[in-house]
Amino acid sequence: MTRTGKDFADLRQGIADACRVLAARGLADGYLGHISLRVDSERLLVRCRGPRERGLAWTTADDVHLVTFDGTPGAAGELDGWRPPNELPLHTEVMRRHSDWTAVVHAHPPAVVAADLAGLGIRPIVGAFDMPGTTLAAGGVPVYPRGVLVRNRRLAAEMVDAMGERPVVLLRGHGLTSAGPSVAEAVLRALAVDRIARLSLAVVSAGGRLRDLPEEDLAELPDLGGGFNVETAWRHELARLG
Repeated sequence: MTRTGKDFADLRQGIADACRVLAARGLADGYLGHISLRVDSERLLVRCRGPRERGLAWTTADDVHLVTFDGTPGAAGELDGWRPPNELPLHTEVMRRHSDWTAVVHAHPPAVVAADLAGLGIRPIVGAFDMPGTTLAAGGVPVYPRGVLVRNRRLAAEMVDAMGERPVVLLRGHGLTSAGPSVAEAVLRALAVDRIARLSLAVVSAGGRLRDLPEEDLAELPDLGGGFNVETAWRHELARLG
């Protein structure tokens, strides 16, 4: 049975909370950025633009609306006075290519933009300090080299081509896109990339040189599982919101 727009109160609140996490962590300290969650083969919930726009730090469930992949209302009354973000194709193209990635995050973290423009890739420079982040970095974080507004399927397809099979891609002079099987995982991946970017900038600013963790140390890092890396980590991020 197809769920109507009224059925998604819990998911809307979850997306709103995730937007607030991005802001609290400094990845979206203004009003730019959005998070989406696919709910079926044709529709997704996404933070929209509206008449009471206040920024991601003050996102509420009322800012999250059900739309189709083409940006039309996903249920009656969904977009009265609201509109999807201009970069909705960024979200939908990722979902079209990767059926197992149901959540997409787009944010403008200053440290990520600065590190990339400085030529500092996201590399596994730490170890047990952040094991999920190190593993993510070791797998590679590609870069989409165009600083454009990803406002149509052509540009979104270019971005997804650059992304490949990796769950995070940097957008040069712009920000990042991350994806995952849940909103929590997509956000936590974005936070991990931002954390490494901040550390990289700090190391270079202190006159140091970035060095990848040795392969033997990478091999020693355990996978503590989703219960710790995702569920506990996400409870912590929500608790920080107060």
